[in-house]
Amino acid sequence: MSYVMPALILLLLGYALVRRVNVYDAFTRGAMEALPLLVQVLPFMAAMLIAMNLFRSSGALSVFISWVEPLLARLGLPAELVPLLVLRPFSGSAALALLQDVFDNHGADTFLGVAASLMLGSTETIFYTVALYFGSVGVRKTRATVLVALLSGMVGAALSILFAKTM
Repeated sequence: MSYVMPALILLLLGYALVRRVNVYDAFTRGAMEALPLLVQVLPFMAAMLIAMNLFRSSGALSVFISWVEPLLARLGLPAELVPLLVLRPFSGSAALALLQDVFDNHGADTFLGVAASLMLGSTETIFYTVALYFGSVGVRKTRATVLVALLSGMVGAALSILFAKTM
């Protein structure tokens, strides 16, 4: 499996060679075209990341988790997975760190490890994605996007628990 990326790169370079495309020029031209988009999106990403860090470092995240944990436990979500469910819509890297923590404490092939893996794979970093994509095209009113995305994330998390229980 480790040969897939090098094979794709070689295939792309071979295709460019056959079509007589200057790969370096095409790459630098594409990078230059992407810079204005980066400048346009950067403020939205920075605002979202600062808000997420404030949410975590202020203790508001811990308070929120303590509020929703009893309800989610009644719904069948193990307490060890509540932080993963809460942080996933905000940060993929924080969710990966929590997944690693679940693996370290409970094992990757346990119920919690499998459920956490399925949950991470079936949910999305909603606020990051909304900030990035809506910000890049200048959409200011997200309407029902966040609500529907959060609902679909909850459905994905619930189904991941159900699938993990059946495994």
